[in-house]
Amino acid sequence: MPLMLAPLGQEMKIVKVLSDEKTKKHLADIGMMEGGNVTVFSSNGGSLVCIVKDGKLAIDRDLASHILVA
Repeated sequence: MPLMLAPLGQEMKIVKVLSDEKTKKHLADIGMMEGGNVTVFSSNGGSLVCIVKDGKLAIDRDLASHILVA
């Protein structure tokens, strides 16, 4: 399922990132890579706040729709 549909507070595994190589590299640099874990902390109309490793990241809904989790 896309990250934007993930339930709040549940740790999910990143299965696939459907994006260009530049975006994939940027996401990997901040800890969001295939095989990694992510937890959606909060969601509002325009973005998601996610916990990755020990930090929180804000991701817009368009990008979150291209990150598949299970």
